Amino acid sequence: MNTFDEYSLKSMKLKNKIVMPPMCMYSANNLGIANDFHFTHYTTRALGGVGFIIMEATGISENGRISDSDLGIWDDSHIDGLKKIVDAVKAYGSKIAIQINHAGRKYEGKSGKIVAPSAIGFNENSKLPIELSKDEIKEIILAFKTAAIRANKAGFDALEVHGAHGYLIHQFLSPLSNLREDEYGKTLENRTRFLKEILVSIKEVWPADKPLILRVSATDYVEGGIDIKEMVKIINIIKPYVDIVDVSSGGLVPAKINIFPGYQIKLAEEIKGQCKLPVITVGLITEVNMVEEILSNNRADLVALGRELLRNPFWVLNCAKEKKGSITLPKQYERAFPME
Repeated sequence: MNTFDEYSLKSMKLKNKIVMPPMCMYSANNLGIANDFHFTHYTTRALGGVGFIIMEATGISENGRISDSDLGIWDDSHIDGLKKIVDAVKAYGSKIAIQINHAGRKYEGKSGKIVAPSAIGFNENSKLPIELSKDEIKEIILAFKTAAIRANKAGFDALEVHGAHGYLIHQFLSPLSNLREDEYGKTLENRTRFLKEILVSIKEVWPADKPLILRVSATDYVEGGIDIKEMVKIINIIKPYVDIVDVSSGGLVPAKINIFPGYQIKLAEEIKGQCKLPVITVGLITEVNMVEEILSNNRADLVALGRELLRNPFWVLNCAKEKKGSITLPKQYERAFPME
């Protein structure tokens, strides 16, 4: 079974190819500190056999969060709580990354001003963001860099930069939300500059043997926005700075999306083929046979299950038992998952 084979990326060796993608839990206090809920939430999936866990979008600044209940990584006080989770997840045999993010115009809290590449709201009901100055852009790039330093101190195996779902990096990438006339706007190369400078800055401090992941929305689903062809061009610009692409879609503007099981697989498959980079695919995937088809046909390198792992933290163990996959069980649970 391809699903339960090991997978290596730089120094990170995964025991299987199942990923828990970042999913916001909105369960931190206003200080952004990880708590018992986060510990239980992530370590349960490690006990359940998930090969690779990516922690939820974590704010690089107070106003970089999606809400004031999101985790933070803008201060050294966040490190200990994150490290406690990291150490426990690793003890149960899983690898773990953290997704660092700035929400930009999609920030819904009260801990700072709402900013964006251009003064354009998400929709007619949203607050109008303040257009970032060049000095403020440099400050945010530095905040991503210092967040990466903290993530390494906490012991994460990999780092994911959130460039998807309509948050700040995505806002710079898309012509629908970026109307700047300076070197950060207009052309595709200029719209990609913010992301490129973030990645270059992170690479200065992130260990060379640890993977750097980029999450993208491969299409905006709206005419005039990013489509898969443009996203391929964007990724090829920043390709030297990332090791794997986590492929999602949408979130920049309100859009009608035809959602069905596996609806984003073709996007990941095209990026994998056109950019010659490994990819993670995700999107209402629930069945192990579907995972096996994706991996065996080389459509993606890793498969993420979001809602399914919320419903069933022991999905990996159950599927390994059903398919007689090769897997190491927690000794405490062996009686419940006989493999013979």
